[in-house]
Amino acid sequence: MKFIVSSSQLLKHLNYINGVITTNPVVPILENFLFEIEKDSLTVIASDLNMSMITELEIDCNETGSIAVPAKILIETLRNLPDQPITVSIDLDTYSLEISSDNGRFRLACENALDFPKVPEVSNASSINISTEALANAITNTIFATSSDELRPAMTGVFMKLSETNTTFVSTDGHRMVRYRRVDVASDEESSIIIPRKALNMLKNSLPAENTNVNIEFNPSHAFFRFDKIRLICRLIDERYPDYENVIPLDNNNLVVIRKSDLLSSLKRISIYANKSTNQVRFKITGSELQISAEDLDFSNEANERLSCMHDGEDIEIGFNAKLLIELLNNLQSAEISIKLSEPNRAALIIPKEMGDNEDILTLAMPVMISSR
Repeated sequence: MKFIVSSSQLLKHLNYINGVITTNPVVPILENFLFEIEKDSLTVIASDLNMSMITELEIDCNETGSIAVPAKILIETLRNLPDQPITVSIDLDTYSLEISSDNGRFRLACENALDFPKVPEVSNASSINISTEALANAITNTIFATSSDELRPAMTGVFMKLSETNTTFVSTDGHRMVRYRRVDVASDEESSIIIPRKALNMLKNSLPAENTNVNIEFNPSHAFFRFDKIRLICRLIDERYPDYENVIPLDNNNLVVIRKSDLLSSLKRISIYANKSTNQVRFKITGSELQISAEDLDFSNEANERLSCMHDGEDIEIGFNAKLLIELLNNLQSAEISIKLSEPNRAALIIPKEMGDNEDILTLAMPVMISSR
């Protein structure tokens, strides 16, 4: 069985799905791509059992068959080939694949396609459509705040809640939280799922640059994403998500409005002098001035800066983890931000002043206890 394909096109499609494959898979067959050839179409599948990603491309072929091809050696071969048509020959009797280029031949030992796990099918699924732009923004604004603590699996993914008026995406690691809401995406019925971080990273990296449509289908166990010639199926996190609404403080009698770039630059400088284990910085807000300071008593290092801001409320002093706060600010696309505070021991709300027409963004940073000087 033979087919002809562009080396660069094949590599492009394999790169979309290559991130699914882990270095030490549970089953050795998962180190392979599954090639399924049907006439002039090649379907390639990568899987880690929890997630499968599928891509399709056109080829020049009039035969049908399937084989499992070692991913690493195939990717490395194609990366080092110049862009040219290549002939791929598959021998299903010896489970081998041969690539013929203009000036060389490469033979790979393959495996039986029957050993590759079956991809889950869609059944009893709810469905919504979302633009690639809206989905990319939702992922970018939330994924950084997910937890890496496997003991709290619900927080390692992004919570997606659909209602008749909007769709809300939430992420938290216990120290900060992001609630990203789209009013241009809605569902006829209320439902919620938790999508794993790895699946969202794969989606983000493979979404096309042009704004197109993504169809999302989901049932209690899996979510199915489809756009262009790519499909992604992932097992959902079957856990109860924390009650994030109860964490959001309602009585915030202190409002600070400040340029994000000024605050971010100052934090990056001041955090150099913070204790390396706590990354603690201190905010002291008096009048229209914000003083940011940090100290590391172990090395007698300290630093402080003053920034102008708009302040409405009483004077307040509060501490934050600079590393987490910097990452949070880096992901807000706004020239100015509002910081809403209530008490030194209660969460601060950080809200961008500029947002898209159909989006609502609220971020939350938990304070750290500061010792009195």
